[in-house]
Amino acid sequence: MTQSNTQQQSPRTEAANVINGVDLEVLGGTVGAIQAEPELGASHFRVSNAWVDGARNESRVTGFYGAAQEIAHRQAFTMIADEPPILAGNDEGANPVEHLLHALASCLTTAMVAHAAVRGIRIGAMDSELEGDIDLNGFLGLNPKTPKGFTDIRAKFRVDAADGDIDAIRELAKFSPVFNTLTHGVNVDVQVKRK
Repeated sequence: MTQSNTQQQSPRTEAANVINGVDLEVLGGTVGAIQAEPELGASHFRVSNAWVDGARNESRVTGFYGAAQEIAHRQAFTMIADEPPILAGNDEGANPVEHLLHALASCLTTAMVAHAAVRGIRIGAMDSELEGDIDLNGFLGLNPKTPKGFTDIRAKFRVDAADGDIDAIRELAKFSPVFNTLTHGVNVDVQVKRK
């Protein structure tokens, strides 16, 4: 099994301006530019989605708007969503709520690692397990009083860092945009029109 570059590179062998694989010079340049011109912080992230068949659909990501310009990704990314057979799917991809757990896990990880780097906190390794509770009586429309989404999510992280840094790393979760979206809510406008 091949390890990624970030896993192969020990924090002790990183360049002086790199902590936890985060290039502090690049990140500092972005922070400085936004401090000087706060409007550069306004960003718009997008996905386009197409239904394939049954419960399967695919989302595509090609770029985003940030720093007052359109920015293309180096490559297009495709994310496949499906449902398991018990929910009439073919199990050809993670289901949407599993994608949401992935989004939360990856955003929490990114936020904690990057903000730890800025604070000089070195992380040797980090992994997590997330699980959430959904009652299908809500999603299937069997009980109108049952919530249709997650009622509880548990995120358990294991971090290789100094004992004195663990609480500080946990506090850095508050910088995660996905965590904040889930815990504070967001306005979602769904429009449907004829094709």
